[in-house]
Amino acid sequence: MVDTRFHRFAGPVALGALLEQIGLPGLVDGSEAELIISGVAELDLAGPNDLALAAHTSYIEELRRTNAGAVFVSGALRDVVPAGTVGVAADKAHNAFADVLDFLYPSSTRSIIAAGRDDLGAPIFERDVTIGSNVVIGAGVEIGRGTIIGANTVIGAGVTIGRNCTIAANCTIDCAHIGNDVVLHSGVRIGTEGFGWLDFGSSNRKIPQLGRVIIQDRVEVGANSTIDRGALGDTVIGDGTKIDNLVQIGHNCRIGRNCLIAAMSGLSGSTIVEDGVLMGGGVGTSGHVTIGAGSVVHGRAAVTKNWPAGSKLAGAPAQDIRDFWREIAVMRKLSKGDKRG
Repeated sequence: MVDTRFHRFAGPVALGALLEQIGLPGLVDGSEAELIISGVAELDLAGPNDLALAAHTSYIEELRRTNAGAVFVSGALRDVVPAGTVGVAADKAHNAFADVLDFLYPSSTRSIIAAGRDDLGAPIFERDVTIGSNVVIGAGVEIGRGTIIGANTVIGAGVTIGRNCTIAANCTIDCAHIGNDVVLHSGVRIGTEGFGWLDFGSSNRKIPQLGRVIIQDRVEVGANSTIDRGALGDTVIGDGTKIDNLVQIGHNCRIGRNCLIAAMSGLSGSTIVEDGVLMGGGVGTSGHVTIGAGSVVHGRAAVTKNWPAGSKLAGAPAQDIRDFWREIAVMRKLSKGDKRG
């Protein structure tokens, strides 16, 4: 469900009327057209008045289990829609869903300060909050006791920050809920738009990014690192995780507890990093992959598939480190020639 603290909702609206607004009249009729849409959500979180998306066969299992009131589907998934859910089949389901997002959550309400958000009220500070010079704070922001906000930092409407946090100078925080004892070093960007596009290589149409960033307690984020908000769901940084300088965390990534991610690493969207994973400098992931708990990913590795707990990885593409060193040894031997005999 989209958090309306950050993205103002233009509904509720009947499904039939909504489809007419985006230029797709007649796809549903009767009682289906009268279904009231009160929000959008991911398939696994959607409720009976939510609209969701299943644009690819990789969504089949989630589609079968969804409780969504209505789902945009590709033609291949029309027969998988469960009873009680309205299936809205469209030639370009993802494009149609993006049209819905643009209509229900207008881009004019998504700016970092979201001017005019009188519904959120004035910012709320607990005692002993320190605010540096030239700080900009949006409507409805909540900041906990003992937190320090450095100079020139901008905090978007609806953001919540816990107690005893240190937010350094020149940070921007949007669409985020931040826990206690969090440290953000200078230049950190939290809640920036994820890198989501349709028709890439031709029109490069932006997919609205309506999710959040959830940063749990005791997280530290190094200078000039960026954590994108989710597309619909959350980007999550787990308790006690430490992120170095110049790290990019893509939308909908989920980082576990007590991980260490070294500088210049880049995690593509929907990467899952389980608890206690260690990443060396310059690690990259291809997105939609899972790295199991307690794994060690050596510097400059490129993770392109799922790995179980306790893996030790190196190379590009990443592989078990024993296989990596065997290959290096063979290549060195071949490059020098076999001197035997």
